[in-house]
Amino acid sequence: MAPRTTQILEAAARLIARRGVRGLRVEELAAEAGVSTGLIYYHFKDRTGILRQTLEFINDRAERYTAGRVAEAEPLAPRAELEETLLLELQDTPVVRENSTAWGELRASAVFDEALRDDLARATLVWVQEVAALLGQVQPMAPPPALAAAAERLTAQLEGLSMRWLSGGLRIDHARDLMRGAVDAELAALRGK
Repeated sequence: MAPRTTQILEAAARLIARRGVRGLRVEELAAEAGVSTGLIYYHFKDRTGILRQTLEFINDRAERYTAGRVAEAEPLAPRAELEETLLLELQDTPVVRENSTAWGELRASAVFDEALRDDLARATLVWVQEVAALLGQVQPMAPPPALAAAAERLTAQLEGLSMRWLSGGLRIDHARDLMRGAVDAELAALRGK
């Protein structure tokens, strides 16, 4: 991705996290990114293009911080990798806070903006499939539909816990404990216990 495009998408994620999707104005985005409005329209065509590419940017950034274990580190056991991948979405860092807030804003706006629904559905499906694959490494004998259903529940719960944490309804340590409990419950169900 070109540096200017990245600069604009970083600014869009910041603005969406701060003001929501409805508060995103192209002129304000241009000012935040330090570029002209013409350049934004050149790269993204319209507001929907900005939102779609920002969603993709947020997903890519989340992929980097959830998969960003040090290359030289010892590989984790499948159970530990599953838990760590989910818990990395509950980090009290500026990037995770911004990403999670912007994701929540984009998800909420899709209720009213049909143009985002398909993109969010695709992004969510990819995330569910990744978690289902991790669950399958822990419980290789579990049937694929059961893995997919468990992954949907875990990702939905993680989104809910993240929003409660970000909005001050939960302490982060409690949200992380609840997520660990959800992982334990899903794995027990997959084992048939």
